[in-house]
Amino acid sequence: MTDKPKPKERRPARPANPRPPADALAGRLGERVRRLRAERGWSLEVLAGASGVSRSMLSQIERDQANPTLAVALRIARAFELSLGDLVETHCGGSGVVVIRADDRAYHYRSDRHCRIRTLSPLHLEKDVEFYEVLLQPKGVLRSAPHFQGTREFLTVEKGRVRVESGGDAELLNRGDSASFRADVPHAIVNVGPGEALFFLVDIYN
Repeated sequence: MTDKPKPKERRPARPANPRPPADALAGRLGERVRRLRAERGWSLEVLAGASGVSRSMLSQIERDQANPTLAVALRIARAFELSLGDLVETHCGGSGVVVIRADDRAYHYRSDRHCRIRTLSPLHLEKDVEFYEVLLQPKGVLRSAPHFQGTREFLTVEKGRVRVESGGDAELLNRGDSASFRADVPHAIVNVGPGEALFFLVDIYN
């Protein structure tokens, strides 16, 4: 998967904790970004250059006037060399059931006319495993550069027909088919059917 955060090293697993409401999450994120920026002595301009997020957007996030998308939060986390879970620090008590609502835009990693990628794993989980729902339009392609050595992806097709490419290998998958493949080489998933392709994708980092 392109532009997903990668763990720098394997760390002991933390207990899974429920995700707080979106407004509480946004508030903690603004405070966290302000503190991290102050610790590094960075101006908003420096953080904007490191993250690719505009200065005005960063200012709104820090003042809790904007709830950033997952893609924006990922860029900020990478600028600080943190995982997304470490950036948002969502380690709170409460219910043992974590729910990700279908209409929660914070979990829409990518959404355009060719492809929609929705993160199905809570943002505070350690990033040894990532879970995605992907919708590809006809002729849509999800192409990725190599991930860390040893990374594998597991895919199950819910609807449509796709071609999985990994290195020099390729396989066709229909509805109900599953495949696992190397993701530490160039890889791609291509919609080769006449309609939309919907599939679930799991990344496992070793």
